[in-house]
Amino acid sequence: MQAAILEAFGTPLTVGTIPDPVIGTGEVIVDVEATRVLSYTNEVLSGARNYLLDLPVMPGVGAIGRVRATGPDATRLSVGDWVYCDPTIRSRDDVLAPDITLLGWSARGEGGLRLQRYYRDGSFAERMRLPTENVIPIGPIDAADAPAWCAMGTLLVPYGGWLAAGLQPGETVLVSGATGQFGSAAVVVALGMGAGCVVAPGRNQAVLAELQRRFGPRVRTVRLQGDEDGDRARMQAAAPGPIDCVLDLLPPSADTIPVRAAAMTVRQNGRVVLMGGVGMLGGPGLDLPYPWLMRNNIRLIGQWMYPREASVCMAALIRSGLIRLSEYEVTTFGLDAVEAAVTHAAAHGGPFRMTVLQPRPRG
Repeated sequence: MQAAILEAFGTPLTVGTIPDPVIGTGEVIVDVEATRVLSYTNEVLSGARNYLLDLPVMPGVGAIGRVRATGPDATRLSVGDWVYCDPTIRSRDDVLAPDITLLGWSARGEGGLRLQRYYRDGSFAERMRLPTENVIPIGPIDAADAPAWCAMGTLLVPYGGWLAAGLQPGETVLVSGATGQFGSAAVVVALGMGAGCVVAPGRNQAVLAELQRRFGPRVRTVRLQGDEDGDRARMQAAAPGPIDCVLDLLPPSADTIPVRAAAMTVRQNGRVVLMGGVGMLGGPGLDLPYPWLMRNNIRLIGQWMYPREASVCMAALIRSGLIRLSEYEVTTFGLDAVEAAVTHAAAHGGPFRMTVLQPRPRG
């Protein structure tokens, strides 16, 4: 099969022929039809993000594909089924605190790195091997729609945050980082889950206007000005009532000030979920006031990725029309143009845009 291989950080991807993956017990082989090229893929491949990644490796995180072969423990999957390939690989020998690796992308700690050395290769290839539980049926789709379905991988991240928050229909929520790729997805998912109002702060006026245009009065945008107390007051004033929960998705380049400003808009007995990258590149801590947390019964939740069942529920939200894949503008590349795809993703990584690789020959 053909695959793109990263031999060393900071070197170009090499496209070449390698042996097909070999199936084992508890595994599935999938023909990759489409896979996202994230906007920061260049930062991962260069080593700038300092992700734990054992090289050489086929990068690529998550995919839409069709089942090619199943192991003996698969009783429902059939060859040819359309599936979402969930890249969040969890060890099977500790239910309470499993080690985790993101297939072809990064590992969490030494245990995650050990897991990655077995499940090492991602989706920039014609085929990939996954644990059976990571292959999620999405039902019949038109092959031409496979690139659009790659949005599942973006939507699932904030979905995990809203599930952790216990988002209820009719609630007022705030998305910190709403003008980014994952933040704008958080707006889409919150509305699809029935939020009554989404407060969307940011500094990019054009994106804020686009959010308002797409989603109407259920979205209240706020232009941040960099004054922590003033920004907090503006966010609270934009909401139609108390803010029930806050989801932060700001990237590593952001500092803690806007995170704290947004977090402290939440009402008494409210919830704050942290899912972004703030602090990964160093810098001061979040420094939330102990008395404010304690006296207001604030629930502060850290959430990385999403629970296993989230992929099934997200596919159902999409099929029902509560979340529309048509929100996304998709640009596709073939495997032989993988470097061009990485460059394009970095330059066009804004909200509602996706760069997608289609590794298999079209025909």
